[in-house]
Amino acid sequence: MRPLFFSLCCLLAATGLFAEDKPVPPLPEKENFHLFLLVGQSNMAGRGKVTPADREPDPRVLMFNKEGRWTPAVDPMHFDKPAAVGVGLGRTFGREIAKARPGVTIGLIPCAIGGSPIETWEPGAFDKATKTHPWDDAMRRARAALPSGVLKGILWHQGESDANAERAPLYSRRLHQLIARFRTELAAPEVPFLAGQMGLFPGKPWSPEKKIVDRVHRDLPEQIAHTAFVSAEGLTDKGDQVHFDAESYRELGRRYAAAYLEMEP
Repeated sequence: MRPLFFSLCCLLAATGLFAEDKPVPPLPEKENFHLFLLVGQSNMAGRGKVTPADREPDPRVLMFNKEGRWTPAVDPMHFDKPAAVGVGLGRTFGREIAKARPGVTIGLIPCAIGGSPIETWEPGAFDKATKTHPWDDAMRRARAALPSGVLKGILWHQGESDANAERAPLYSRRLHQLIARFRTELAAPEVPFLAGQMGLFPGKPWSPEKKIVDRVHRDLPEQIAHTAFVSAEGLTDKGDQVHFDAESYRELGRRYAAAYLEMEP
């Protein structure tokens, strides 16, 4: 039994699966630690296939892990559904921002919950599927993380669970309220808020309700200051016509980063 355990540990180490346990360098001064909140549903959490390269740490890109500790940002970063999580957009986003901002360290705060409709992102709301309180849990994690640095942005990728006849007509009001609530609760009235586009994949045309949700995302920059829309045009799915594949998540991270850097040059 012991030889088998030793072999397994060696394999995990070789593939980088212990990357999160590697020593974290001392945190930078607060003003040089730029923090980003990652919120939404499964396409923010990430469902792409993880490779050893996705487990390679970058000393200037950290994540606030499930236990509330700053560790190297490696995939899978989220923990909403442990059996399903994988590569997402967050790590690539962080690395791109770090490259563009040589003097800072990036801190990612993963809080997305797969399958969560926007109504569960209200105070006290409960998500039955994951037995979590998405808004309350995100606020708890954000407040625990923020003393270490400065909140620089909120990344939101969500909408599939609201693309139905009951929820789609309410989506605009709910999203606008959500943005205002984030900014009020986190004392960041002008913090950039970036909303990503849902996937449009071959063989699965959008319903009228999904088009309504998409229009809400697209119209944000014209209706609310310090917001951006991030296109998912041309990206591909992992085979389920819902979730992006790993390379598309990485490209989406690059697009979020480009949109953010355009807002905050």
